[in-house]
Amino acid sequence: MLALKIVNEKKKLMSIGVAAKCAGISTQSLQYYLMLGLLEATEVTESNRRMFDASAVDRIKLIKKLNKSGYPLRAIRELFIEGRIDSKGSVS
Repeated sequence: MLALKIVNEKKKLMSIGVAAKCAGISTQSLQYYLMLGLLEATEVTESNRRMFDASAVDRIKLIKKLNKSGYPLRAIRELFIEGRIDSKGSVS
């Protein structure tokens, strides 16, 4: 357990609740994003806890921003799959 904690500190990983809070969404919303395939956990621990890093939180914020702009979540997923969206949220 100590080794896992050290790894998490080095990578600065956070639990689903902390990641959701940092991104300004609920844990349930983040779980829904995961279910839809909008993102994946950065790492899954031996006890099956999903952990997220800062880039995952940035992606969550981007998903939230696009959704507030009127894009349905399933359309956002397609944009990611097709590679038609960059890390700043510009759609091509």
